[in-house]
Amino acid sequence: MSENQNIEYKESWHDEYLRWICGFANAQGGKICIGVNDKGEVIGLKNSKKLMEDIPNKIQAGLGIVADVNKKTQDGLDYIEIVVKASNFPVSYHGEFHYRSGSTKQLLTGIALTEFITRKTGIRWEDVTVDDIGVDDLDAESFKIFRREALRSKRMQPEELDIPNEELLN
Repeated sequence: MSENQNIEYKESWHDEYLRWICGFANAQGGKICIGVNDKGEVIGLKNSKKLMEDIPNKIQAGLGIVADVNKKTQDGLDYIEIVVKASNFPVSYHGEFHYRSGSTKQLLTGIALTEFITRKTGIRWEDVTVDDIGVDDLDAESFKIFRREALRSKRMQPEELDIPNEELLN
């Protein structure tokens, strides 16, 4: 089987592959096979026993998630299969958010990162409260715009908006 959005092959383990695991967790989940070449052929691992101990610990310490790490054997050659489930929450690796798209791992930044976090958490900017803001911190025009748009969008009724600005802010 060739690499795709859910399968990645690596001939040997490098800690940078934690980024790939992060990408799978942030997308649809997936599988990384260590000891397998890009053609999907098992080439084997010499240190599979040590990796079976190291990889799960590195995943948990570096990403805060748990993945299934399985030792497999084909034609007398050992390889490791890391099965990553899709996470319901954003997963970061050293503050970076990676995402698996197609057969690539992408570093999310800017608008893509904002949209990803919004989608995963369900929190929008307008849902976030800002403490220590009072009526005096806002101008009268802002309240007029709010009232007009609340009516236009039918989010509020006229009688709900016929209150002092301080009550409206609360």
